[in-house]
Amino acid sequence: MIKVENLAKKYGELAALDGVSFEMQEGEVIGILGPNGAGKTTLLRILVMFLEPTSGKVEIDNLDLGNPLYQQDIKSKIGYLPENAPLYEDMTVWEYLSFTGKMQGIKKNNLSEKILNVLEKCGLKDKQNTEISILSKGYRQRVGIAQALIHDPRIVILDEPTTGLDPNQRIEIRDLIKEIGKSKTVILSSHVLSEVQATCSRILIINKGKIVADDTPEKLENKNRSQSMINAEVEELGANIVPRLKLIEGIREVEINGNRITITTTLEFDLRKDIAKIIVEENSGLLELTGQQANLEDVFIELTK
Repeated sequence: MIKVENLAKKYGELAALDGVSFEMQEGEVIGILGPNGAGKTTLLRILVMFLEPTSGKVEIDNLDLGNPLYQQDIKSKIGYLPENAPLYEDMTVWEYLSFTGKMQGIKKNNLSEKILNVLEKCGLKDKQNTEISILSKGYRQRVGIAQALIHDPRIVILDEPTTGLDPNQRIEIRDLIKEIGKSKTVILSSHVLSEVQATCSRILIINKGKIVADDTPEKLENKNRSQSMINAEVEELGANIVPRLKLIEGIREVEINGNRITITTTLEFDLRKDIAKIIVEENSGLLELTGQQANLEDVFIELTK
């Protein structure tokens, strides 16, 4: 349904996107995950034709985004929520959705039905006559999503849809996205791993304009199952601790952050006893020693650090 080939976007010498390629099938819910400045928003803006790529190609339903003959047809297939939803705050929810529906070309005799449909879907029926200026951030996001759905697009693209929301609001929007994903193809971007993991069936991790991983959350996590992490906190970091730890069989990496030591190990051995022994022998004062199996967050950090 969506095919991206060797996409690049440059601003002078800066490459916001650098050779991005992926395909997406109808009905998938894909999360574009990456740190701030990785190129997520640039990618989405190209997909919705707000930006032109420097090079590369994008096709939706075998229609080339670069061909002006197809652009209006492609736009009708896409609903888009930018990171900062452009809402007209002096309008009520109904007035705003009526306005955006007309902008999408919905005929007058169908408009009320379309509005009622998205009000129901987005949990806004009780707010339909409320002025947008007095809505909470969570409800404003719902209005933004409603305008992206008003013309019943096949593809919904959401840029950082939970930014600025409190935990309860994030859960509500997350549940709404899951519901939308049952009937539509969804692409959402985020720099918050837990949001993408909870809503998406597939994750693209992008860093410095390049895709560095593309798989299901489960498979990405399993790729790092061959190692574990041990965290230690000491009163004082002895000069010989790190060299001695690196000599232990099964330790892959030792990182220092103040008085905290993060140790990456294989799963073949439980090395906590050996690590504790060295710390005690170095008179560093062991305050804490905990172990955990590497997870998706560790994969993300490793790929984007």
